[in-house]
Amino acid sequence: MRLDLARVLLARTRIDRVFRDTPQYECEPLSAVLGCRVILKVETLNPTRSFKGRGTETVLARLQDSGNVNAVVCASAGNLGQALAYSGRLRGMPVTVVASSAANPLKIERMKALGANVILVDGEIELALAIAERYADETGAFLVEDSKDLGTCEGAATIGVELSELAGELDSVLVALGAGAMATGVAFALKSLREGVETICVQPENAPAMTLALRAGKPVEVGRPSTIADGVAGRYVIPEVLDDLAAVADDAVLVTEGGIVEAMRLLYVHAGLVVEPAAALGVASILESAGRFDGKTVATILCGSNVTPTDFDRWIQHGLAAPATGLP
Repeated sequence: MRLDLARVLLARTRIDRVFRDTPQYECEPLSAVLGCRVILKVETLNPTRSFKGRGTETVLARLQDSGNVNAVVCASAGNLGQALAYSGRLRGMPVTVVASSAANPLKIERMKALGANVILVDGEIELALAIAERYADETGAFLVEDSKDLGTCEGAATIGVELSELAGELDSVLVALGAGAMATGVAFALKSLREGVETICVQPENAPAMTLALRAGKPVEVGRPSTIADGVAGRYVIPEVLDDLAAVADDAVLVTEGGIVEAMRLLYVHAGLVVEPAAALGVASILESAGRFDGKTVATILCGSNVTPTDFDRWIQHGLAAPATGLP
């Protein structure tokens, strides 16, 4: 296990206040619909509209302490890039983000608005990462790799610290699973601080790389992702992250694209919240769980709200009228 509780607790003191102590409350209308007590942990009410700032704050605070880094680069589908741009701007540290030209245009524009130098490439996130690695080699910029960089996991773990302090019963926490930083961090914090709470990872069945690897105990070959949940649409597994997650996660489940859209609709109707597809995975898993959570207290982390109004309106009003085409 690469994570350390002392470092997680220290990270909590270094993260900008705008990302910390986010709302966590029971949504009674949603509880009534889903048949269990639903706690929403809302990570969207900050300048980058996602939880990623916890990780980038942790990484850059440590880099700043080292005094050896003058610039950073990352590959991102959008949320990591926005968060890194925000944290870099706070510290006067130049940020470059390599992204797919097919990425969510809202996320691309927000990265630029936050001051990032954005390089677009024709390909998936794995190609963007290869370009970012080359950029780091050529320029000396520090490569921030989501989940592989321990700071991104330990920053995300502060969400679990906050959930561990929730008053009353808590049976399960549902965490969106992509590369694994949030799932690993939250599961680690809960295992360390609140005994008896199960952490369940949730991933789209059309982008199942990490879930299938957890079940097999090793990385497995999967096809190209085809999900509207671009924030969790990676294809490859980082072995050391897999090892960490396997040590602390209690279960991993897959959900359908239709379930994701219905979960987004329910969060909008019953909680008044606009979330991106990745943030709705937890609610989707309750919908598709065949009564697994009936009568229990279940927390789900709403990890981002970077969705274009056009896409949100289309999905909510018409479902999946347009097919998923990989990373949007």
